[in-house]
Formats: sequence, C-alpha cells, structure tokens
Amino acid sequence: MNRISRWMATILAATTALAIVAGVSPARSSAENTPSTDWSVAVVESTMARYTPSTIGGWSYPVGLYLYGQYLVYQRTHNARYLSYIKSWVDRFVDASGNINQSFDSLDSMMAGRLLVIMYEETGQARYRTAAAKIRKRLTTYPRTSDGGFWHATASSRAHQLWADGAFMLNPFLAEYGREFGDSAYTNDETTKQLLVYGTHLQVANGLLQHAYDESKTQSWADPRTGLAPEQWCRAIGWYAMATVNILDIVPATQPRRAQLLTILGNLAAGMERYQDPATGRWFQVVNKGTRAGNWTETSCSSMFSYTLSRAAQQGYIDPHYTAVAQRGYQGVLGKISLGSDGRTNLTDISIGTNVGDYAYYIARTKATNDFHGLGAFLIMSEQFRGR
Repeated sequence: MNRISRWMATILAATTALAIVAGVSPARSSAENTPSTDWSVAVVESTMARYTPSTIGGWSYPVGLYLYGQYLVYQRTHNARYLSYIKSWVDRFVDASGNINQSFDSLDSMMAGRLLVIMYEETGQARYRTAAAKIRKRLTTYPRTSDGGFWHATASSRAHQLWADGAFMLNPFLAEYGREFGDSAYTNDETTKQLLVYGTHLQVANGLLQHAYDESKTQSWADPRTGLAPEQWCRAIGWYAMATVNILDIVPATQPRRAQLLTILGNLAAGMERYQDPATGRWFQVVNKGTRAGNWTETSCSSMFSYTLSRAAQQGYIDPHYTAVAQRGYQGVLGKISLGSDGRTNLTDISIGTNVGDYAYYIARTKATNDFHGLGAFLIMSEQFRGR
C-alpha cells in the first residue's frame, strides 16, 4: 500500500469515539494511577477537546513538541483522528505549493519542521517536502560560532550563543529529514557535529550542562572567562539529552563522532542520577541545587530525563541500571497528572518558556498547568514507558 492509500485507509478507519480512557472515572486522582490508565490517550483527548487545530496556537516549538508527542500516540493507537488533527494544524502554514511563511531565523522556529517530514511520510504529498527543504536550505547561510555551532537565533540579543535548548530544536528534525529524503551524508555529519560542539562547551564536571554559552562573552549572564551561563536549568538539559538519544538512534554505528557522544551521554546520565530527588523521583528546576530555598521539582524536565534514561538504557547507550532511575522518574511525573471534575487531564508544575538567567530567575518562573512544554515531554516519556 502506498503512502496516499495508507493515508486514505487510515482516514476511513477513523473513529469518532471521544472516550478519554477506559476504566478511569473523572473523580480519580493522581494518587490512584494504575497500570491500566492510558495517560497518553487521556492527555491527547483532553488537549483535542480544549483546542481545535486552529486555536491550539501558531507555528512554534511548544505546539510542535506537543503535536510530535501526539503523533507518537497515533503510531501506537492508530487513531486516525490524532493524525488528522496534526495534519490540519500543519496545513494552516503550508499551502498547496509547499510555501511556508516562516523565516527560520532561530533554531526554535525549526523544531516543528519535524511534523513536515512526518506529513510527507504519512501522505506522500510533495508540498511537505518542499516546506521542509526551506529549513534545510536556510542552514547554508545560518550563522555559526567559530567552531561551527549554530547560534540560538540570528537576533543581536542571541548572537554568538549556544543554548542547550537548541540541540533539540534542530537536530532531530535534520536527521529525520536526511533519512527521509536521501540527505543523510550531510545530516548525520551535521547533527553529530552540533551535539559535540554544544556538549563540549556546555558540559561541566558534574556531568550536567550549563544552560548556555556566549562565545563573545558579552552577555550579562556570561562568565567572563568561560562564556558559560551561571546555572544548570533542568529543561535545557532535557532538550539536549533527548536530542542526543534521538540522533544516536538514527546515525550509523560507524559515525566517527558516535563514541564521543556516548561519553557525553554517559556523563550526563550519571549527573541525572546524582541529582534525582530521592523523595519524589523528579528533578529540580535548577538541577544541582535541590537543597536551596525556593527550588522545586519541574515536570517537563523530569519527563525528559526519564525518557532519556529509559531509552538510552534500552538501546545500550548507558548502563542497564539506569532503567530503575528512569522508572522512579516516571512514577514521580505520574504524581503530577490527574483528572479534573470535567474528566480532562491536568498536568501541573511545568515551567513556562524561559530565557537564560540566575538562580532567582529560574525558581521564580511560573508553575503552569497543561503548558505544551510539559504535555509534549510527557507524551514522549509516556510512549517510551508503554513499550513503543
């Protein structure tokens, strides 16, 4: 069956059932989670009930992250409504000729490009390939640090900077683009180079990553000697960690930088284990300072860390004992999800979008409920633990 036929068959098989998840009543709290609870389906159904593809938000990485998570749930459940919803959102931005009205002047703006590759793979429609190619072509002129790392954004306020966040915003899309469209010779080289450059600058002795690096050393947050940001912000580390696992899953065993990336990932995993909160299994907003006043366990990064450790152990990238560390993290995150009186999921304690700052800045970030950073990370983690 070709892609278009598969797409049509899937649409014809669509169900209109709106049940959130079998066997869970609206009154059930997070403390009553059971193995039979399909929290992935519950989150997707709740989010689709709250938003249409037109109201969920514009072209952005948080929405793109959530919808990527929804796609993972579609791959498992084959519920065509989930894929149709994603397609409707993507089609708001891509016209019949493949034009997409985005300048791609930041790595953040490229993350949702992952959905373009997915839509081409699912439908075979050339317009999605055309749109995705715009990001690929943008990289030929996109500015870099002297050692080849892509700047976080082209704006003067982001010039010469590498943020750990950016590792996820570009690299999984780029590797998947190369695999789908026969460009892997470039994309496997570029993605591993980016992760190595970022990791070399940002990783420090405890295995974790500082949030950002300023090659020019002119930013107010930059250490005048190293150019590094002062803190180890949890979600930035999670972005880099997930990206590294994604790329290791794609590039061949013979890729020359693979061994270096495995070393970075191994050190990162050790740091995650060292700073996991023993009381909750989650991780703190400023990861290495859990005992300091005001710090709090954050849900999106705890999902990202749990996913990373589980997947990396499963794939043999890190020691098998990290599976247990990941499981504690997963259970800790489940403590933050529950069903409201309306029968819809609520995922709490998610840090809103965050720039580079000091300790006081990070711990003062709003603790949001159902923020897309958290919903997307939760779905990626949840699907990993459901044995995808």
